[in-house]
Amino acid sequence: MIFKLVIWLVISSALLDFVGSEDVGFTYHGFNSANLSLDGAAGVMPNGILMLTNETTFQTSRALYSVPVNFKSASNGSSFSFSTTFVFAIVPGHSSLDGHGMTFAISPVGGLPGGLDAPYLGLFNGSNNGKSTNHVVAVELDTMQTKEFRDIDGNHVGIDINGMISNVSKSAGYFDDTDNTFRSLRLAGSKAIKVWVEYDGKAKQMDVTMAPLMVSKPKKPILSFSYDLSMVFQETMSVGFTAATGAVVSTQYVLGWSFKMNGVALELDPYKLPKLPRIGPKERPKVLVIGVPMVSTVLFVVIFLGVVYYIGRKRKFAELLEDWELEFGPHRFKYKDLYYATKGFSEKELLGTGGFGMVYRGVLKCSKMEIAVKRVSHGSRQGMREFVAEIVSIGRLRHRNLVPLLGYCRRKGELLLVYEYMPYGSLDKILFDNPKPTLGWSQRFGVIKGVASGLLYLHEEWEKLVIHRDVKASNVLLDGELNGRLGDFGLARLYDHGTDPQTTHLVGTIGYLAPEQTRAGKATTCTDVYAFGAFLLEVVCGRRPLDPQVEDDDDAVLVDRVFSYWCRGEILKTVDSNLGADYVVGEVELVLKLGLLCCQYEPMGRPSMRQAVLYLQGALPLPELSLLRISSAGIRF
Repeated sequence: MIFKLVIWLVISSALLDFVGSEDVGFTYHGFNSANLSLDGAAGVMPNGILMLTNETTFQTSRALYSVPVNFKSASNGSSFSFSTTFVFAIVPGHSSLDGHGMTFAISPVGGLPGGLDAPYLGLFNGSNNGKSTNHVVAVELDTMQTKEFRDIDGNHVGIDINGMISNVSKSAGYFDDTDNTFRSLRLAGSKAIKVWVEYDGKAKQMDVTMAPLMVSKPKKPILSFSYDLSMVFQETMSVGFTAATGAVVSTQYVLGWSFKMNGVALELDPYKLPKLPRIGPKERPKVLVIGVPMVSTVLFVVIFLGVVYYIGRKRKFAELLEDWELEFGPHRFKYKDLYYATKGFSEKELLGTGGFGMVYRGVLKCSKMEIAVKRVSHGSRQGMREFVAEIVSIGRLRHRNLVPLLGYCRRKGELLLVYEYMPYGSLDKILFDNPKPTLGWSQRFGVIKGVASGLLYLHEEWEKLVIHRDVKASNVLLDGELNGRLGDFGLARLYDHGTDPQTTHLVGTIGYLAPEQTRAGKATTCTDVYAFGAFLLEVVCGRRPLDPQVEDDDDAVLVDRVFSYWCRGEILKTVDSNLGADYVVGEVELVLKLGLLCCQYEPMGRPSMRQAVLYLQGALPLPELSLLRISSAGIRF
C-alpha cells in the first residue's frame, strides 16, 4: 500500500510539471481580445495597439498576461526554457527629449508592487531596488541615461536581475547577417522594432536579439547572458510589460506579442499587426504639390504682406544664436516657446526673485511639461561659449536629490535657464514665509539627508567635480513628495577630478560664505561644505544664518548662537519652536553638531560630504567637539 502511494506521488508531481509548463503559449497580433491584466496608465486602443503610457508626466503602467505561468519545476527546482518575441515603439513627446523607456519583465504573480515612475520604469523603487527577494528578471529598453544605475548611455538594452543596475547591457542595435556589421537602432522614434528573448533552461543562457520590424531575426544576438534563473524564479510567475514617464514624456506602444514555454514562440506577421498612430503632419496630396506653381503669383502677394507681420514678430522674439551653439541644439529652447509657456513672463507666474534673477513657472505648449525659467544677466568672466558648455554639461546631471537642468536660451543681454518644476517651491519659503503647516522633523531630516546625498554626487560620484557655490535653503526645492532637491546651478563650476579649482571670483550669499572664501574668493568643495553646515543649522533652528534685525551680535550670527548654547550644554534650546517637542533628540543633536563641525574656521578640519552622509546615516560616529575659539568668521576647534 505504501509503495503504491509513493509511486502515485511521483507520477502526480511529474504530471504537474508537464501540464504547468508545456501548454503555455499564445500569440497576439493586436490586443483587442488578449487575456491581459492592465494597471496604471496601460490601455488597449481601438485598433488593438497596447498603449502602456501616454503624454502625461510621472506615471507608471503594467500589462501582464492574466494567467500565472509555471517557470520552474516543482520536483527538482530547475527553471524551464522559454521564448518570446514582441514588437514595440517608443514615441517621444518632445522632439529633443526622448523621455523614459519600458521593460519586458518576469515577476512574482500579479507584478512586484510599488514600482515608481521615471528611471525605475514602473518596475522597482528606491527601497526594493537590487534586493534578491524581488524575484524579477527583466529586459530593459531604456531611452535615458541614469548615472545612479550605471547606464552606459541614453539608448541601450539591458538584462536586469532584481534591480535597475543591468547585469549586462549594450547600445541598441543589431548585427546585419549580410556582413556581420553592427547597426545602431534608436529606441525612441517613429519606427517599430522587434525583440526576441530566449532562455535555455539546460544551458542556463539568456539571449536578446532585436531588429527593425521588416528585418528577419539576426543570427547573432545583441546580448548573451549565462545565468541560472532558477535562483531567481519562483515556481509560478507573471509575464508582461512595464513602462513609466517622468518630467519628460513619451508614449510606449506594443503592437504584437508571442510567448511559448519549452518551445519556440511563433513569429509575428508584420502585415497582421495594427498600424502605429500617424506621427507628424499628414503627407500632402500630389495634386496640391503639382498645383502650387499655378497659384504662385497669388501666394507671392500673400507672402509679401506676411513678411511685414513676420519681421515684427521676429524682432519681438529675437534670440542671440552663434554658429558654435549648433552643437548644443537639443539643449537650447526657443525664446518664443518660453515666452508663451510663462504667459509672457507674467507676474502671476513669478515664483520668486533672487540675487541673480527672477524665476517663472511655465508649461511648454508642445509637451505640456511644467518648467521653471530663471532669467539671469549675461555677464560672465569666462567666455559665453565656455559658460554655455558648462550649463549643457550640468544638464547631464542625474540624481534624485538634484533639480534637473533641462537647457537654456540666450536673448538680448540675458540668459534663461530652464529647470524641471518643483510643485512645493523652495524650502526657505516653507520655513520662514509660510510656517503653517510647518515641516515636521522627519520631513526636515529627510530633506537634509537628501541634500547631503546630492552634494556628495556633485563632489565625488559624477564624471566631473561640480562645485555648487550657492548651497542654501532658498536653492533647495521640494518635489511633489516633499523630497529635498538641490537646484540653481547658474553659479556652479565643473572641474576634472584631482585638479585644483582656480575660480577666484567671489560669488555666493552672505551667511553661507566660508572665511577663506571671503578672503581669496576661491570656491572649493570645502566652501560648499561650510555652506552646507550653515544650511543644517538653518533647517533645525528655523532661523536664517545671518539676521540683521537681531540687536545682539551673538544671536544675529546663527553659527555663534548655536555654538554658544552648545558650550553651555543647552544646544536643544536652539531648535525651531515650531517643532515643539515633536522631534528625535538624538537626530537633532547630530545635525546641530554636524553643522558646527562643517562651519569650522580651518577648511581641512571640515568633513567631506561622504563623511557627512555617513554621519547622517548613523554609519560613522560623529567626532567629539572641543572648544578652542569661536568668532563670527568661523569656529576653531
